[in-house]
Amino acid sequence: MGLLSNLMSKIFSHAAPAAPASSGGAAPAATGTAPAPAAAPAQPVDVTAILDGMAAKNPEKLDWKHSIVDLMKLVGMDSSLGARKQLATELNYTGNQTDTATMNMWLQKQVLKKIADNGGKLPADLLK
Repeated sequence: MGLLSNLMSKIFSHAAPAAPASSGGAAPAATGTAPAPAAAPAQPVDVTAILDGMAAKNPEKLDWKHSIVDLMKLVGMDSSLGARKQLATELNYTGNQTDTATMNMWLQKQVLKKIADNGGKLPADLLK
């Protein structure tokens, strides 16, 4: 999933790194290719702490808990209507994409649910 995996990668990349597992072999040589998207973390990641910390450092007052636009802005993504429509299509939104208020509320709930489904720890009230 393009935009969703990008968004989750931007959030989970701020998690405290776990102790690296020793493979017993030499590290692979760098190839100059882009890193693969972050896989779901092995331990739950406190997404609230990560995003609240990012919001505290941001000059804009962003309400990531209730606004998909603010969440996307907070992690440095394009939050334009076109990007949100692309995300809605990616998440199989079946509603009317011209009703942006309804679409945005649906997107916010779906994105937070997907984050939680992939190892993100969020308050239960945000997942209703």
